[in-house]
Amino acid sequence: MDVRLQTSRDLVRIAAELRRMNRPELQKRFRQELRAAGKPMVPRVRQAIQQIPSKRGYSSGGLRGNMARAVKLEVRTTGREAGVRLRVDGRKMPSGQKALQSYMEGVKKPWRHPVFGNREVWVKQDPKPYFFHTVEPMGLAAQRNIQRAAERVADDLT
Repeated sequence: MDVRLQTSRDLVRIAAELRRMNRPELQKRFRQELRAAGKPMVPRVRQAIQQIPSKRGYSSGGLRGNMARAVKLEVRTTGREAGVRLRVDGRKMPSGQKALQSYMEGVKKPWRHPVFGNREVWVKQDPKPYFFHTVEPMGLAAQRNIQRAAERVADDLT
């Protein structure tokens, strides 16, 4: 069977068809295949975060360590945002650091913060992009892997 994925709606359509056919084993395998397609990106993003330039060395308990732990791969086969999504989840960051990954990437500007907790001395810090330039080169391969996953499940249906 030939399956061409153009939008996330195509993933929703396949997942809905699997539910309609009452094939829970294929539904599970479809999600597993989609997760496997995006999984190689996770360690690359974590590595990029750990290599962000800093005057201090890398520490798993520091900002970069918190950001690396917050890297999350999500697979959704229902709803408007169906697909495979990689993100640095602000909800997994400590209190007071929920948006730092966006400031670090340069999505939110400007990034100002107190110097070592001194509320009287603030500095502006330039972003140090780490996410998009890491995942962009991997995007085409991930799309091909997702396409293959959909084709494998479709083949099992026929």
